[in-house]
Amino acid sequence: MTAQIEIGRLLRAGTTGFIAGCRVNQLDAPAFGALVRAPLSEGYQVYGLIHDIHIDDDGLVRQLATADNVSEAVMRDNRERRIVPVEMSVLAVGYEQDGKIYHLLPPRPPLSLDVIYLCDEKDVVKFTSAGHLGYFRHILRAEDVPVGEVLAAHVQQTDKAHGKESGKWKEQAVQELITLLRDDYPTLMSVLNALSDIAA
Repeated sequence: MTAQIEIGRLLRAGTTGFIAGCRVNQLDAPAFGALVRAPLSEGYQVYGLIHDIHIDDDGLVRQLATADNVSEAVMRDNRERRIVPVEMSVLAVGYEQDGKIYHLLPPRPPLSLDVIYLCDEKDVVKFTSAGHLGYFRHILRAEDVPVGEVLAAHVQQTDKAHGKESGKWKEQAVQELITLLRDDYPTLMSVLNALSDIAA
């Protein structure tokens, strides 16, 4: 069994998504478009896609940014021991209940300080192979989310996780997106353009 990668703890949540915080020195694990999970109770966990990662400033950072000749030790200390968390915005895309995965909004969100884990390749394949890619609709209707970029990053990471079956899954994903966006030409072109960049 592979080690679980803890990427942060929940700061706030709703039915459609949540915000997780992590220390700066944890930032090498999560990535834009990555699938994450929040186990809540025995047999129940929420899945989501990271659609934004941002680092807020504070008074010390503002001072260091304008100071002359800041030493490497001070910079490293600020990055490694920083109290202000890195915040990751996560779009809820489904949940698992008693071993079955649903591409529906979760019946209840995670709670404050619940641990958020990065999904490993096995988790990614399990989630994306369940159903008929119904979770795409959550991504496509999300507001203030760079839909094409999130989908491209997710498809790229999921394609890698599927290994030998990657070409088949990717083809199904693209066909499903074309079907879902057939009446929304501008969004369809935006998504296909982003997907073409990962194919290059």
